[in-house]
Amino acid sequence: MSGAVIDDYLEALARSLSRIEVRDGKGGAVALAAALDWSIARLRTLERGANKVLFIGNGGSAGIASHMAIDYQKNGGVPAMAFNDAAALTCLANDLGYEEVFAKQIGMHGRPGDLLIAISSSGRSPNIHRSVEVARELGCEVVTLSGFSPDNPLRRMGRINYYVPSCDYGLVEISHLAICHAILDLKMGWRPAEDRASGPPG
Repeated sequence: MSGAVIDDYLEALARSLSRIEVRDGKGGAVALAAALDWSIARLRTLERGANKVLFIGNGGSAGIASHMAIDYQKNGGVPAMAFNDAAALTCLANDLGYEEVFAKQIGMHGRPGDLLIAISSSGRSPNIHRSVEVARELGCEVVTLSGFSPDNPLRRMGRINYYVPSCDYGLVEISHLAICHAILDLKMGWRPAEDRASGPPG
């Protein structure tokens, strides 16, 4: 593998991250910093109360959901859960259809004031859309992460909607993971390495 190809890949990833777009539920543009501030504020509210973060996603996005649920709990002190238990997924898919595999669990575990983080590279997964609908009916806040086509339906379904303008699965998934980590890391007080070297915040 040539160094030039590797450099091109890394540059494409950097472009994907630098071009992240955010919209609100009405389709209005939101600055990335403002979206992250809102997301972080919601985590701090959850940390102090009885509510929790719910993560959902299919395939690679399911891996992100499980990873983040663990990190938000263990590192961030925020109650969180992902709905990726194999027995639950196969049972609900068999009995109710795949569109209900997350929606049914959210209906059982979700509470008003919870935060649903719905992850879908394409933004077109029917089971993710159905889950968002159920969460909103319950009074949950919703954050979405999507990519691929700029007109994907998921991009209009959350209070805050992060969108990665790329059609490469890997770049979209890495960017979604980076967004989720940024929300958590910044909430925990992340600072650049040179600032950390000078000691804890005053």
